[in-house]
Amino acid sequence: MGGETQPASGSRQRIDKWLFFTRMVKSRSLAQSHVQSGHVRINGERCSHPSQVVKPGDRVELTLERRDVVLVVRLAGERRGPYEEARLLYDDQSPPPDETKRLTPFEQATRATGTGRPTKKERRAIDRLMSDED
Repeated sequence: MGGETQPASGSRQRIDKWLFFTRMVKSRSLAQSHVQSGHVRINGERCSHPSQVVKPGDRVELTLERRDVVLVVRLAGERRGPYEEARLLYDDQSPPPDETKRLTPFEQATRATGTGRPTKKERRAIDRLMSDED
């Protein structure tokens, strides 16, 4: 840590560091694994090396667990600060999340007829049908 210097504001920066500073991932090693597994694109090109640099104006597409994120780089980060500080490093151009129909708790607990495990009554009817075939 001793000799590492921070980049000047507006300069180039490694993609793994930038993702960490923008708080898109929890650690730099997670950022590196995202990049190496092909979940990051810079300007439409798949990024395969964590050392690849981004500069202001670059478009970064990131595939996370539950969503896809599209960011435009504004600045290179100097540290991993609070969310308000990290938010200044990018413009979020992500598409809005899909509107999924929210089910009420009753609708979640109710199952459609004929689906799932049979009831005791249904099980006995099945057994009767099977014994009639013999």
